[in-house]
Amino acid sequence: MSEELGRVEKPEVSSFKHSRKILQVPLIYSGKDSPPDYMELFEKYWQQADEMISKLENRLGSVTVILHESVTRSGDDGLNIIRELNPRSLAICETKSKMGGRLVSFEDPGLLADVMDWEQCLMIGFVSERVARKVYESFNEASRERYRHISKAIDEILKDGDIALLFIREGHQVQFPQDIDVFMVAPPALDELHRWARDRAIKREKTEVKSE
Repeated sequence: MSEELGRVEKPEVSSFKHSRKILQVPLIYSGKDSPPDYMELFEKYWQQADEMISKLENRLGSVTVILHESVTRSGDDGLNIIRELNPRSLAICETKSKMGGRLVSFEDPGLLADVMDWEQCLMIGFVSERVARKVYESFNEASRERYRHISKAIDEILKDGDIALLFIREGHQVQFPQDIDVFMVAPPALDELHRWARDRAIKREKTEVKSE
């Protein structure tokens, strides 16, 4: 069962079918060169996400497991990796860790490295369509293998009664076990970030047309 918080009616606790639960938070990043208007929405998003997580915990119980994409180590070592990836998700992870949640890695370092390398290849661009097709196929296969591993790892990590806080990028293809209730934490600012990205893409296209 999946519920999207922030956009639907609050479900009754009695409607939750399974003892294992996941609070899924879309992982939004910022960069050193992110413009001020993006950063304003970025901070707004993470503040709203933190508030929604707390409200969910009030109804479901405290987070017992913390899961974060691209983190290949557990515990304090994993928190140090998140510190380099995303200070805003780190702040939430540290808070939940101090409250008793344990950070557990679900990534296979080799599979993650494969996906990252193929992703880098895709960013370079291609002259040959044949080579481009091969790289896309390799990237997709590596991604599928990684997602299969993540699904299996999460199933093994979560025990009866566990409530996991999962940070993962939108558009992922992880298939969660059917006996886990998944709640999508979708702050209103997420729509604003999507709108910002669309408007920026449209402006870029118009600028490119004018320059031709």
